Amino acid sequence: MKNFIQPGETVTFAAPYDRLSGQGALIGTIFGVAQEDVLNTVRAPFCIEGVFELAKADSQAWTEGAKIYWDDTNKVCTTTAMSNTLIGVCTEAVASTAGLIVGRVRLGIVA
Repeated sequence: MKNFIQPGETVTFAAPYDRLSGQGALIGTIFGVAQEDVLNTVRAPFCIEGVFELAKADSQAWTEGAKIYWDDTNKVCTTTAMSNTLIGVCTEAVASTAGLIVGRVRLGIVA
């Protein structure tokens, strides 16, 4: 097929802000996880599908299957919809205990 460019799990974007490998970023309306350390405006590969352990809002409980949003102001995942961007679903419950600062998120299509 002549018009095929590449598989879509990883896409190269200009970073909207500095990111370390494994940190999330909102690129326009697309959320991705940096595959390598990248500086603001530098083009780098971001994973836009898969399950990742990502920083979450402190002291927030998550349940399996809960919708997860990206809080671009605080650069964390949250279950709070408000003005945040839907990025995926929780794949493993997390208690609200302080100090639990990561959660597992499946990126991609959400029903």
